[in-house]
Amino acid sequence: MFDANFHGGVFRAVAGSVSPGYYVHMANLFDYVSWRGDLDFDRFPFNPVDNIVFSQLSYLPMDGIVPEPGAEGFVSVGALAKLFAAKRRAAGIAPKSARDMMVSGAVSVLNAVGTAPRYEDCGLFAYVNNTDLGEEKQFSAFCAVVGRKRLSRKLLVVYRGTDTSLVGWKEDLNMTFVNSVPSQKEAVSYLEKVARRCSYPLILAGHSKGGNLAIYASAFCGKTTQGRITAIYANDAPGFHREIIRSESYAAVCRRIHAFVPQSSFVGMLLEHGESHIVVKSNATGFLQHNMCTWEVTRDNLFPGGKLTPQSLLVNNIIREWIGKFGEKERHTFIDALYKILVSANVTSFTELSADWPLAAVGIIGGLKHVDGPTKKLMGEIVGELFKTARKNIIGQHKKNTATDTPRNTDAFKDDISNFL
Repeated sequence: MFDANFHGGVFRAVAGSVSPGYYVHMANLFDYVSWRGDLDFDRFPFNPVDNIVFSQLSYLPMDGIVPEPGAEGFVSVGALAKLFAAKRRAAGIAPKSARDMMVSGAVSVLNAVGTAPRYEDCGLFAYVNNTDLGEEKQFSAFCAVVGRKRLSRKLLVVYRGTDTSLVGWKEDLNMTFVNSVPSQKEAVSYLEKVARRCSYPLILAGHSKGGNLAIYASAFCGKTTQGRITAIYANDAPGFHREIIRSESYAAVCRRIHAFVPQSSFVGMLLEHGESHIVVKSNATGFLQHNMCTWEVTRDNLFPGGKLTPQSLLVNNIIREWIGKFGEKERHTFIDALYKILVSANVTSFTELSADWPLAAVGIIGGLKHVDGPTKKLMGEIVGELFKTARKNIIGQHKKNTATDTPRNTDAFKDDISNFL
């Protein structure tokens, strides 16, 4: 073990078994809050690390605490931390109890920032959490005013990514065959509504689907609102259809997009992207890198991770090739049928699915009986094609590595393939 000091955003060993001067790059957003949390936004401006702090907070269930859109007033981050803790105690929920990884991370972040001078006075308002089974929509967002001096204040608009609800994932999958989904349209109307509340410059942010919503809202909002946007942060966010990437609306905001993906990114590589991305280092492996709490940071930025891992490139090539083999109609039929099977099994979230998999499996098998013959055949073909595509790409990568004498780790490939697929 060794003692460490924070120098330039990394930990520097000063004593113990590690030689003095040896740098261990392992600081995360919690270390950042600990070391920079005493500096207000007027002295130390909003930066990419603050972006992942607030983007992680978006997964916090703020219902009944933070005012809804149209309601007066706001709740400070410090007050939210106290009220949220009291609400959980009253419900008999343990302080750190959360089955959802993203919610658990959000609770931990709230506990860290709730007493940090940098964040505790930031006013939160316009919280919305809207899930509509009929529309197949899962949408959530909130706003925060950062900065104490009026002239330096910014209005931060943060969109939540996909939660564990089945309908949330259905909406994500719908993105593979439609240009815009209901949550994207609501993201635009939400931005226009909150922008009228105050005249501060705008910063948009979000993680996963939330980052996609941030980009979409900024591209398709009105020109007046768009002109106030100073930055758009997209954290491991999926892209769009080619028509949107080539649109004038997207081009108008592209240079303001700050896109970050971890080294083993999967979600952030989906669909088409027009913006360039920055690869950041994570202390996790495989799909777990999607969690922003694992991303490493410096004093005012995310720690650069170099290039995407071979595993990430391999898996994304497999998914792209696989999706490209089927038309929009076939994808639509497959996704709708899969969704109906899960709904018929009384599955409403992936938390339920993993909690009692044997019971869910019985319901899923029962649901297959109600799928018509042609659809069932198509589903079999699509699933079979996934494994064929994966096998072809894995063998191809193996041959390429052998031909070029590139070092490879077979176990790492197996682990990442199982995690992603």
